[in-house]
Amino acid sequence: MPAAQAPAPQPHPLPPQRQRWDDHRIEVILGNLLRTGVLISAAIVLWGACIYLFRHAHEPADYRIFRGEPSEFRTIPGVIRSVINGRGRGWIQLGLLLLIATPIARVAFSIVGFAMERDRMYVAFTLIVLGILLYSLLGSGMGV
Repeated sequence: MPAAQAPAPQPHPLPPQRQRWDDHRIEVILGNLLRTGVLISAAIVLWGACIYLFRHAHEPADYRIFRGEPSEFRTIPGVIRSVINGRGRGWIQLGLLLLIATPIARVAFSIVGFAMERDRMYVAFTLIVLGILLYSLLGSGMGV
């Protein structure tokens, strides 16, 4: 009968603060970032919808006259003021802004991840993508 062999010693994992940044770890973090952003956004929109329906559920709807978005909801400071005042539409707008910001945060975090991996080419490409995203989001409001 062959003698039982002792299992090979397993290498000790690095402590959390010393783990290497690899593609899999970055993908997991980015997936969690997207999931968390969408869930927080959905919760804020739901909260705003509850406030809005609580205050306006019994008002009759008049669809003969189109009323566009009030000007206070067209700027980020206006949305913040509306949230501070406890308006449901402000909370809904805030949730939608966070939903828009979630993929932008993903791209920004990707830059950090690629930089930590020392992948200069992907850092450059991701910076270009972030620039295009920010220009398309903010550039139209600046008249550029």
